[in-house]
Amino acid sequence: MMRKTEFAFWTFLLMTGLAGATTLLNVTRTYSATTSSNSELYRQLDLFGDVLERVRSDYVEKPDDTMLIESAINGMLSALDPHSSYLSPKNYRDMQVQTRGEFGGLGIEVTMENGVVKVVSPIDDTPADKAGLQANDLVTHLDGEQIVGLTLEQAVEKMRGPVNTPITLTIVRKGVDEPFDVKVVRDIIRINAVKSHTEGDDIAYIKITTFNEQTHTNLIRAIEKAKKALGDKLQGYIIDLRNNPGGLLDQAIAVSDDFLERGAVVLTKGRNNEETQRAQAHSGDVTDGKKIVILINGGSASASEIVAGALQDHKRATVIGTRSFGKGSVQTIIPLGANGAIRLTTARYYTPSNRSIQAKGIDPDIVIEQDLPEDLKRKVAAEKARGEASLRGHLKNPETEDAEEEGREVQEVSGSSAYVPKEPEKDTQLQYALAFLRGTATDGQTAGATVDTTQTPGEDDGKDKAKN
Repeated sequence: MMRKTEFAFWTFLLMTGLAGATTLLNVTRTYSATTSSNSELYRQLDLFGDVLERVRSDYVEKPDDTMLIESAINGMLSALDPHSSYLSPKNYRDMQVQTRGEFGGLGIEVTMENGVVKVVSPIDDTPADKAGLQANDLVTHLDGEQIVGLTLEQAVEKMRGPVNTPITLTIVRKGVDEPFDVKVVRDIIRINAVKSHTEGDDIAYIKITTFNEQTHTNLIRAIEKAKKALGDKLQGYIIDLRNNPGGLLDQAIAVSDDFLERGAVVLTKGRNNEETQRAQAHSGDVTDGKKIVILINGGSASASEIVAGALQDHKRATVIGTRSFGKGSVQTIIPLGANGAIRLTTARYYTPSNRSIQAKGIDPDIVIEQDLPEDLKRKVAAEKARGEASLRGHLKNPETEDAEEEGREVQEVSGSSAYVPKEPEKDTQLQYALAFLRGTATDGQTAGATVDTTQTPGEDDGKDKAKN
């Protein structure tokens, strides 16, 4: 008869053997699945290689190999979502220039008109400003070479260059009979992402045009300037984020933190739980608790929506205007050495109350539509407002994905108008914001339900412009 100790020993061996067999079976299955997946990937890569070789050998003209590969990479990334893309070495350098907010150049904002470069405005205290360039000047030649035939980007590239190097611009100016040359010596140009002035003797108006490396610093300067100018009469601030396409995530966090004493600013969630990150505000409100109005519209996207959403959830600001663009995703720039970089969507972001605005946007607390000119009314009526939800291949809002799994239907909403009149007196949203801060506002459509902030938290006016 088997003793108890012998029985226990053989039972242990049997269980160990079963466990080992199960582990071996699981490893084998995992290896088999991985091998199968890799085999399919290698088959697809073989297909790509076959197509590439056939194009190189049989296409009617000799193709550019670099162009073929870059286009293939771009095709792969753009198939993921509208914001993932490949950056060639040149495009990567240009992107770094934009985010740094400084470069060697002339100091003019330009656009392209009828094949020549048109000066939108010279930037104060820059070589272009000191050389006497004016808004609406037409630049026809650069160092004697005509601009006709160049793209705006190519013309800007020629105007930028090393500091202390000269360039001669041929200018055509209204009221001057003949074209004339202006010699300008390049210098370091700093793009001021923040512009400000006072409205009356009681309101500070601050417009943030983009979120580059200078935004937070320039915002602090603008606020200090307003405090000094208005003193005890300062009632509040208007932070204008309309048509701000976004920019750097860390700058959006820093700007939000400037107005908050505590709490979450934004939460980013990647594919895996361990990739979740939460940004917290630090004590210290640079406005000393003054009233804040944030202006948004259909052109307010990404980093702009982070700021608007954070201050709205904490009830630190009243958001006025129309629904924002709805870009609730985060892109990471991944350098590829000498081969440029890729811009890859790596996370969704959530406001402090754990809401994703991806393909939905930020709804203002008070909806104020602009009064559109008749010609623009017809155009708006004929065209659907452009927002994230209208972009082909956009990431879905997590709420939409959950609803689809449950068989429910959730409506993704389009963006709103991005029109802002040039004349402040015709700017309905700005005028309402001023009246609101002064306590004289009489109407406006309040949007949605109040957000519960006690919950646990979970980048155009249609005309290309450039600075050089």
